[in-house]
Amino acid sequence: MADSPSTLVIAETVDKYADDLLAMRRDLHAHPELSWTESRTSDVVESALEGCGWTVTRPDGGGVLAEIGSGGGLVALRADLDALPVDDLTSDPWKSTVPGVAHACGHDVHTTGLVGAGLALAEVAARGLLPGRVRLVFQPAEEVMPGGALHLISSGALAGVDHIFGLHCDPSLDVGRVGLREGPLTGAADALTVKLTGKGGHTSRPHLTEDLTFALGKVITELPAILSRRLDPRAGVSVVWGAVRAGQAHNVIPHTGVVAGTVRMLDAVAWADAEHLIRQLITTIIAPYGVAAEVTYQRGVPPVVNHPVSTAMLGTAVDAVLGRHGHVSTAQSLGGEDFGWYLDSLPGAMARLGTRTPGGPTYDLHQGNLRVDEAATGIAARVLAEAAVTALSAAG
Repeated sequence: MADSPSTLVIAETVDKYADDLLAMRRDLHAHPELSWTESRTSDVVESALEGCGWTVTRPDGGGVLAEIGSGGGLVALRADLDALPVDDLTSDPWKSTVPGVAHACGHDVHTTGLVGAGLALAEVAARGLLPGRVRLVFQPAEEVMPGGALHLISSGALAGVDHIFGLHCDPSLDVGRVGLREGPLTGAADALTVKLTGKGGHTSRPHLTEDLTFALGKVITELPAILSRRLDPRAGVSVVWGAVRAGQAHNVIPHTGVVAGTVRMLDAVAWADAEHLIRQLITTIIAPYGVAAEVTYQRGVPPVVNHPVSTAMLGTAVDAVLGRHGHVSTAQSLGGEDFGWYLDSLPGAMARLGTRTPGGPTYDLHQGNLRVDEAATGIAARVLAEAAVTALSAAG
């Protein structure tokens, strides 16, 4: 089956800008910015899209929106801008120049890929082949809860949009593969911090204290165990602690201690009930020890639930770019993604973008040693641009 004219234009344009996109991705990787501080990254995006047909705006509070086309339907494509507070452990010439900050989740690939899609769609529009309007959504603060998606939604980013599409790097999937799944793709994710306070003292006399460290240990071990018996096991509830702080000396029972982690689950029903139940269970767990608890529960993001029609459109785009061999199924994960907020408002779909060099090592997201096969950037650009044209053509 012959490629459509727009597919050929998209491929030609991404190839034309391949060196520029490679340089952009490396520049963004070398200059990462944390959530809500992505001003330089936004400047790079705006500069790349200026002068080629896009109307670019900068919402108050962060992010970049760009629109092109006229008439027909309106499709949105989204990328996230922010980096993580981790050290870049690679030795690449373009490694992070910002101490303690790195693009360890691949958002530099997402951003550059969407810029590439924008350049390709500008050429499609210039040749009269764009059957509607496209909005590019460059979102700040995906890495913090409840996510920058809510900020852009409140700024009108979804106004009039019929479908929204996005990609997320997957370092367990070979480059040249894109993972798709209809229905739930990610889990809900919340942040939980428990601060205990009580009467400290000497470790030789725990009976004269409120043994806070022991109580903290009970919260750490018992809360996940009890939750597994109080919520439907099909919800896949997972409480995992990432930080524990209590005391400074081996023979002193401290008077304060903190444990912090994430609460994740596979479905929205359990997500609705989780906070109330967790607060109740913590009170029950610490009751025998006389300590007091201050519970901070940050409701995070809902599951990403891919709409059937949108998923089919994204699958058609992947097939056009990579052929049937590039379109693979993927499983639901417990990872959180604030793209779920967009899908609470309208149909859309997110896919997993393969970034592993075939035969190379498998890295993990949110780790400072993350490396991506840079061919993934061009694939992202082509798939996103193709998804927009596919959805607009269906609407027409």
